[in-house]
Amino acid sequence: MNCPNCGALMNLGENGESFQCEYCRSVYVPEPNVEGVRVLGEAANELCPVCSVPLVQATLAGHRLLHCKQCEGMLVPMDDFVALLAELRARNTGARGVQPPADRSQLNRRLHCPRCHQPMDTHFYEGPGNIIIDDCSPCRVNWLDSGELMRVVQAPDHVYSEDTYGR
Repeated sequence: MNCPNCGALMNLGENGESFQCEYCRSVYVPEPNVEGVRVLGEAANELCPVCSVPLVQATLAGHRLLHCKQCEGMLVPMDDFVALLAELRARNTGARGVQPPADRSQLNRRLHCPRCHQPMDTHFYEGPGNIIIDDCSPCRVNWLDSGELMRVVQAPDHVYSEDTYGR
């Protein structure tokens, strides 16, 4: 990305959500979309499993992911998924409520992993949210269609107390 101020090359900042100009030290922070994703614009080698267009580098709540500008889906590393949910839930000020049931017909779709090109596993998400996600265990990535991550974030979640485990 080039600096809008002087035209020099900008590098991704340490926080992963902004760019800094090496020449004039200007900082550029991309505007987040409706789900809070900041599209960094750098094309990735992977193609969207839904649209077959190149995914782009993006960030959400400080976590790197790949994003599709066309369908708004996102490829999230499994290792970041739980931490990302925790961060988004901490930031969420909206009321949590019962989500509508998932569209069971989505269980029949077959997406291919953007990394290894093998069929992804399509299944109900085991946490709250009544959504169906796709994942590739060997590549350790989850594919989330537009809106699915926020459905999980806004769904009620069971909180376990120490008494639950007999402590």
